[in-house]
Amino acid sequence: MLYPVPAVMVSCGDKPENYNIITVAWTGTLCSEPPMAYISVRPTRHSHDLISQTGEFVINLASKKLVFAVDYCGVKSGKDINKFKKLKLTPLKAEHVSAPLIAESPVNIECRVTERKHLGSHDMFIAKVLCVHADQRYINKKGAFNFQAAEPICYSHGKYYLLGRELGHFGFSVKKK
Repeated sequence: MLYPVPAVMVSCGDKPENYNIITVAWTGTLCSEPPMAYISVRPTRHSHDLISQTGEFVINLASKKLVFAVDYCGVKSGKDINKFKKLKLTPLKAEHVSAPLIAESPVNIECRVTERKHLGSHDMFIAKVLCVHADQRYINKKGAFNFQAAEPICYSHGKYYLLGRELGHFGFSVKKK
């Protein structure tokens, strides 16, 4: 019952001929120093093999504009379909990994696998975060990411939802007046 969860598109592969995108809901931050993240992928998925072979992937945050692509990449296999071409998404060269960034994503997180844990239905890929890219359209005048403007989505019990209404900030409950 730990819902909602992020709905992200993970890009993988090391050359344009094998680039792929998989939708992942089991993802998150593991550590801030050093920065680390994880994704969990079923071993039967095409992307699992690509990530296992290259040891790299990119977590691409999803937005309201990308919800069709998020769903499609979660239900269609990349074995026989080039999802970038089919969905008219733009692969961009990453700075530190061979997997591409998705240009249409508001945030791209380049990751290198440090460990793989077999957990049951899914394998968890634990990774060091090498670089984070944020679309400059969503950077405000103070240099912070404008979460609400990016229109991020999440997933809960088979449905996608829009996020974005701020309710408070870290430490507001103890802030002196």
